[in-house]
Amino acid sequence: MHNATKMLGLGALGVVLCAASANAMDLSLQSAVDKIVAESQDVKKADANVKKAQAQLSAANANRWFKLDGTATYMNMINVENPSKSNSITLPSTIGAMIDKSFEGQDIKLEIPDNILSLGVSASQPIYTFGKIGNAVKSVKAAIKMSESSRELTLREVKYSAANIYWTAKMTDDIVKIARADLDAARAARRNLASAGRANRINLVKIESDIASKEINLSDAEFNRDTAYRMLKILAGIDMDEEITLTDNFPKTFAAIDGAPLKNNPEWDILTQQIQMYEAKAKSSRAEYLPTLAATASYSYTAIGPEFDTMFDQRGAQSAYWGLALQMPIFHGGAIRANATIDAMDAENARQDLDKSKKLKTEEYDNAIKKYNHLRGNLATLENARNLAAKTYQFSTERFAAGQTSAIELAEVSAGLYQLDMALLNAKYNILMSAEAVKKLGE
Repeated sequence: MHNATKMLGLGALGVVLCAASANAMDLSLQSAVDKIVAESQDVKKADANVKKAQAQLSAANANRWFKLDGTATYMNMINVENPSKSNSITLPSTIGAMIDKSFEGQDIKLEIPDNILSLGVSASQPIYTFGKIGNAVKSVKAAIKMSESSRELTLREVKYSAANIYWTAKMTDDIVKIARADLDAARAARRNLASAGRANRINLVKIESDIASKEINLSDAEFNRDTAYRMLKILAGIDMDEEITLTDNFPKTFAAIDGAPLKNNPEWDILTQQIQMYEAKAKSSRAEYLPTLAATASYSYTAIGPEFDTMFDQRGAQSAYWGLALQMPIFHGGAIRANATIDAMDAENARQDLDKSKKLKTEEYDNAIKKYNHLRGNLATLENARNLAAKTYQFSTERFAAGQTSAIELAEVSAGLYQLDMALLNAKYNILMSAEAVKKLGE
């Protein structure tokens, strides 16, 4: 009964472990890249910069259209000498007689209305600005293309980083497997030595030392794996408690990459548009020397009265006009020429940056292809060396079991196999990242 209960408990534990494994998130390389791109603050900032540039274009285009402004002003005149009363003025009798004979010999007291309301509306429409507005709009359009190219550059960088963290995590997985297999082999050698009944002190000490060293290797590998997985979860927006399984494995073969020349790169697009932006700004600045022709119109209404509620009993004063205005700069202390020179020099600096970037990015692209093909060419030789090391280790294990070699020789052969396993894994990782670098630079 006790044994049956124990077996039932073990079975239930196995079901729980299988269920936990089944619920682990399967994460492919493409899924990881998509998640990291969706979570990337850099990509979100690049999207915001595109929208910002589009809003700037709307603002620049708004200068083409008419502007309509309204004003409303209310004033209450205060009698400083007696604030409770309205202001008034007294006209001498001589002036009164000039106004009306009936006022002859009498002073006239006039009360000044102390409530004044003024309403107005004005409009202006640019007719011709000699390129001020047009070149400003061209400048902003170039800025929009710059922001779009900048977003593409950011997107490529994020995708490259996403592939890097994915393959790094996958490599730490494989390193743990290699380290665990290496440790298991050392422990098996110790068991063989003990079961053979020929355990001398040198062999025992060497094997125990070897096992301790390999236990540290496994512990370090597990720590690095856990660190890589945590970083992957952070970047992909995955909960830390979520178990994930990386479904893409290191390829066994790698396709060749042709050496097609690099024709374009987002950084080149950014600098090209930057040149155009500054050149357009320089033209807009130079146009400040030229006049601006605009149509103007205005209407105003003014009401005056002693009390606010009686201001509109009488007809208010109205005025209106329309016409053309020609604004001509005469002297601005050299500011116009200085601003145009600043924009022109910014364009020249961007032109030099573009020339430098074309040289450096082309070299970086060519080196990435050369590195990829170089590592790919060495892979077969490295795999052959690893397979020979595995056979050598197998022979040494058999000889050690038969008592024909020492633990020292077995440890040396085991270390050589471990190093080649690590070298082969690292080579595959470098090949993949070289391919990602080529994609980032010339996709």
